Amino acid sequence: MVMSLQEISDRIEIHDVMVAYSHAVDTRDFDALDDVFTEDALIDYTEMGGSRGNVAETKAFLRTAMPHFSGFQHMIATSKVTLEGDTASARTICHNPMVIDKGDGSTHVFFCGLWYRDKLVRTAQGWRIKERHEEKSYFHNLPEDFAVPTE
Repeated sequence: MVMSLQEISDRIEIHDVMVAYSHAVDTRDFDALDDVFTEDALIDYTEMGGSRGNVAETKAFLRTAMPHFSGFQHMIATSKVTLEGDTASARTICHNPMVIDKGDGSTHVFFCGLWYRDKLVRTAQGWRIKERHEEKSYFHNLPEDFAVPTE
């Protein structure tokens, strides 16, 4: 498949938006998500036990849930991107180890495997995610009594 320079540029820019998402969450810089999503974006984490809502609601959820974890890394790869002019769809693998502080000085590590299913649009500020759905693949070593923190 021969790609135009525009298609190559679009794919790199889309990848950069996905990386920006991972860095925003992993550094707990949730306001940086304003540069990842469109203002009217819908973000659905429900398959992985999280929230479903707009950007403000998602940032509020992350500010509540993520402090309960002492460590995590969103590692993304193997994006399948389909470009259609100023819109695109993507399916991207994410492997996410998460560390829970058990409160007694010990920790517990579990692993989340998921796919990000995204709809993206080209805006005046560059590519942005308009819809994000986390598609569950697996949990490994998840504590039996674990629930996503909501308070």
